[in-house]
Amino acid sequence: MNKNLIKEVILEQKSARENFDLGIKRALLGLIGQYVPLPHTLVISGIRRVGKSTLLAQIMDSFYKQGSYYFNFEDERLIGFKLSDFNLLYETLLEVYGERKVFFFDEIQNVPKWEIFVRRMQDKGHKFFITGSNASLLSKELSTKLTGRVLSLELYPFSFREFLAFKGFFPDKQALYNTTERGKIKRYFNQYLIKGGMPEYLKYNDTSLLKHVYEDILYRDIVARYEIKQIKALRELGLYFLSNTAGLFSYNGLKRFLQLGSVNTAKSYAGYLENSFLISTLNRFSYSLKQQFIANKKVYCIDSGLAAAVAFAFSKNRGKFLENLVFLELKRRFQEVYYYKTAANLEVDFLIRDKGQKKSLIQVTQSLADEKTRDREIKALISALKELNGKSAVILSEDDEERIKIAGKTITVVPIYKWLLSQ
Repeated sequence: MNKNLIKEVILEQKSARENFDLGIKRALLGLIGQYVPLPHTLVISGIRRVGKSTLLAQIMDSFYKQGSYYFNFEDERLIGFKLSDFNLLYETLLEVYGERKVFFFDEIQNVPKWEIFVRRMQDKGHKFFITGSNASLLSKELSTKLTGRVLSLELYPFSFREFLAFKGFFPDKQALYNTTERGKIKRYFNQYLIKGGMPEYLKYNDTSLLKHVYEDILYRDIVARYEIKQIKALRELGLYFLSNTAGLFSYNGLKRFLQLGSVNTAKSYAGYLENSFLISTLNRFSYSLKQQFIANKKVYCIDSGLAAAVAFAFSKNRGKFLENLVFLELKRRFQEVYYYKTAANLEVDFLIRDKGQKKSLIQVTQSLADEKTRDREIKALISALKELNGKSAVILSEDDEERIKIAGKTITVVPIYKWLLSQ
């Protein structure tokens, strides 16, 4: 790698950072503040264009005004950057910035074996903040390579509260009890459900931006990286998942649908899509790990706006998009999430297990106005509560709110927009 080229990139990036729009303050910033005093490397992963670079800028602005190094590897001029080039990069950073102790590296997964340089510099007392668009950065293998001195976080698209902040609306605790304020919240909720939380798309309101994210994931993050030959099958799988968000699937079913030669290929392709953060898969809860492994899984998309832009299926899937939205919020809250099937094959959308093994049940529905829907959702929860020896559960809907008591069990019905603002 040529030093003059590296210096040119550093100076261009330095100039860009000086005029960088910090955007709205991300909720994750508060948690990151707890990690700043620690010597550990902090790895922030997430889908492309989710705002990782902006979050790095917010970290620099909040905690490192005295100075740090910044370098973004997502630059076509850096194709071919190797482990051996890190010394040249460090030398050039010293030349441009002077001596500093903290590194911010953006999209570092593009460089093979980058963790060797980070570990060496860690041993010399340097701290690193790193972003990437591949779930391998969250792996236990990475922790081993950095001798355990690594902390990992995933950045999601805007939460509903962040979406409101983006719109310049900051409701207080009393807003839900004020008719005018509640009306604003519900109007914004409808926008959020349809548009999702990808920052750049919300800023420019151009669906082509979301389609480009999807194409970049398929071709740059998956086809190029894993040398995929069956590109048509991969595209069909991505479209299938985004068109069937909150739906069940099996790997055998995917194999037949895509006409693939083996189940392992179907598993691999689904794994690539999940590693790129486009989708998440959800296991069925069972005390048996074997049963969890062989049971059908559910799939969710990282962002409803992205799914709507690519799959063109929002209007008939509003209920599924509501469920997708709840799933993402549960993941933001660091919950251990499953779905549940009763002995009578009744489905509960979410089972959440905390560290004390306590289980909570959540059902998501668009409305309880239809008696058949109401009976189905309540029956599934009551049956699950009996099987799991639980006492209470929650139904999240668009606008219903009540408390239901049946057979010594309590079901609390809460509007989703209210639940989203509860933490």
